[in-house]
Amino acid sequence: MDGRSQGRAGHRARVDRTLLLALAGDAAHGVARPAAPLTTFLVGYAAGQAGGGPDAVAAATRRAVELATQWADEADRRPGSRAA
Repeated sequence: MDGRSQGRAGHRARVDRTLLLALAGDAAHGVARPAAPLTTFLVGYAAGQAGGGPDAVAAATRRAVELATQWADEADRRPGSRAA
């Protein structure tokens, strides 16, 4: 594999697979295993809505990571959580 993803139209776009896989791993282990494919799908959808391309994928991935971190922090502060 050469770090490119081939879309349905046959064009190839360079995306950061390591970043996407890290996000999928965080979703799978931090939320639930089924969250990984759904999360990466939603990142792709958001990137497409933003015009597509590697920069849009990276921006959507970064935003998903920010949100996941925020939600985890909020969950940790709830009464009855392990961190509270």
